[in-house]
Amino acid sequence: MPLGPKIVESPAMSVFRSPVVRGLLIARAGRSLGQGALVAAFALYLRALGWSAPEIGAVLSAALLGGAALTMTVGPLSDRLGRRRFLLAYEAIQAGAALLALATARLPLLVAAAIAGSFGRGANGTAGPFGPLEQAWLAQVVPDDRRGEVFSVNAAVGFVGMALGAGLAGGVKLLVRPLGPLLAYRPLFLLPLGGSLLAFWILAGLSEPPRASAPARADGGRAQAAEARVENAMLARLVAANVLNGLGIGMIAPLIAYWLAVRFGHGPGSIGPALAGAFALGALGSVAAARLTRRHGLIRPVVVMRGIGLLLLVSVPFMPSFALAVGLYALRAGFNQGTAGVRQALAVGLSRERRGLAASLQSVSIQLPRALGPLIAGFLLHAGHLRAPFFAAAGFQAAYLVLYARFFRSYGRPAPSEA
Repeated sequence: MPLGPKIVESPAMSVFRSPVVRGLLIARAGRSLGQGALVAAFALYLRALGWSAPEIGAVLSAALLGGAALTMTVGPLSDRLGRRRFLLAYEAIQAGAALLALATARLPLLVAAAIAGSFGRGANGTAGPFGPLEQAWLAQVVPDDRRGEVFSVNAAVGFVGMALGAGLAGGVKLLVRPLGPLLAYRPLFLLPLGGSLLAFWILAGLSEPPRASAPARADGGRAQAAEARVENAMLARLVAANVLNGLGIGMIAPLIAYWLAVRFGHGPGSIGPALAGAFALGALGSVAAARLTRRHGLIRPVVVMRGIGLLLLVSVPFMPSFALAVGLYALRAGFNQGTAGVRQALAVGLSRERRGLAASLQSVSIQLPRALGPLIAGFLLHAGHLRAPFFAAAGFQAAYLVLYARFFRSYGRPAPSEA
């Protein structure tokens, strides 16, 4: 006879009990610590080494371009060969890059490590260019009606880890006296090293669900071909909108720590905690977006939240103090970055059989144009145009929102019972 009331497990709770879901969440948490630290400190490290803004922007752009090329290669392959083996290879590469950066600051080796490790990119705990494989793997085990919620929680976990990592980057100032102004940055590479080793161990213990072969069609495949044409049209729309989004993101996010250092003269001791606050609000925004998708579907939360974030973005460069600038930037992150999981859920839902391809197109269509952003912004900052990157970013993201709302307004609506 039961001794207490029976606990009824909701469908949402049961989804998070899946070993794959839990494993991917833990792996993301581990990676995000190192990524958050390097978003806050890597550009500052290069600046301390004597690099100019265009040189820093060029390295960040090269890392993004290399990552995009990898994504477009391994994403479609993973639909046939599976996700796990590629993700394990990624973690091994990341661990090697972190070890190299930990050991030396010699220019050719550090550039190679930065490009291989995507240092400073800020992938929110995903597996960098292999992140779409994680999304496709999650989509295999999460029911359609829970995907927006699970992907948003997944993004929130990454933001929390990024916040902790960015906060730890503030500890660089404590190491300057015993290690010197350059060596003080080196211990930060222990965080991505440890995160990759943890993720490798977690992923090695997971198993993928079998990929079912497509059943024979009585109509000779005509219906399948028609379905593929519809999917291709939706994916083309996704790419067109994301190009604008990527250009907007690339103008600001990779160089925000550098911008704060130039504009207000602050170092990692204050920039790290400030960006930690931005990532923490991104996590809260992801949680809010997860709840909003249950009520309003996948489109309206993105348009409303990112619209508010856009207004906050154009206000940042006018702020007269460091505190006001980082406060508005952090608040903007809550609204803007909080929609990341929802947008990923939409992308993987655009195709039934080619989720690796869909997730890869979602990533590449952002990362390729995003790779141009740091290079352009680096030259603008070097020339003293400190506000121009914000205005350009706002223009691109406003156009993105218009297309996103128009292209997908009838997609991802909640079921009548959930509205």
